Amino acid sequence: MVLLRRTAYLQSLKFRSGSSYARNKKEIFGRVEMAMELWTAATPNGWKVNIMIEELIELGIEVSEFKVRSINLQKGEQFSREFTNHNFNQKIPVLIDGETSVMESCAILQYLGEKYPSALLPSGSKRWEALQWLYWQAANVGPIFGNKLSYTRYMEDVPIEAKAHPLERFGKEGLRLANVLDRKLEGRDYICGEEISVADIAIYPWMRGWKWSKIILVECKNVMAWIDRVRARPAVERGLSYGVPKDEIDQWSEERKKETASSGAIIASNEALKTDV
Repeated sequence: MVLLRRTAYLQSLKFRSGSSYARNKKEIFGRVEMAMELWTAATPNGWKVNIMIEELIELGIEVSEFKVRSINLQKGEQFSREFTNHNFNQKIPVLIDGETSVMESCAILQYLGEKYPSALLPSGSKRWEALQWLYWQAANVGPIFGNKLSYTRYMEDVPIEAKAHPLERFGKEGLRLANVLDRKLEGRDYICGEEISVADIAIYPWMRGWKWSKIILVECKNVMAWIDRVRARPAVERGLSYGVPKDEIDQWSEERKKETASSGAIIASNEALKTDV
């Protein structure tokens, strides 16, 4: 029996800030197996883990039950003492598995890949191929696309002359990274070949938002085809619907855009930066 094989597990969660959702604990040979806890939010780094869970389920793997908890970033819930006890870095997502807490989205992908062996974290030389691109995303794509997004969408009140240099720098570097990926994808469906892996799962949520960050990728034909290919996967559909109404997965409403811009502006503000924990 596949515990989370159901009609759209994540899609069924009407995700509200501060809410938590738990499936029942299950009884195994007279003992109770506790659910994992995922503390997260509807962001690229959060979506990675949702997609990973759904891809594992799609493969028919028996995944532990999950308790999913929404963290309201705008209200600063990531700075709470409870959250900080599990992640000193005070950023989502966090995976809690018994006495083990795992922070950093890419580390969580690797943790789940090792806990539930599958082609998502392949063996042999393919594993190192997947891991180097997983780390490439963490060191390059996330920071560059994230910074470009902040200066483009979340600092609209800042005079253009004050942000012209970072806009140009992050824009050019973002496009360079897309071209690196475009070369890697030449003649293949996914980063490591014919099957999706943790590398695709980590990179996709950032690349898919190229219009939002205004890093124009239309000349990267392999990347554009790959974005469409990954998006068409049922598990990805379910993962992306986590925290977002289904009809807004690809095209947000004006209301959600304004809400996201307002929330992002608060988070991106220097006044929100903390120098201690």
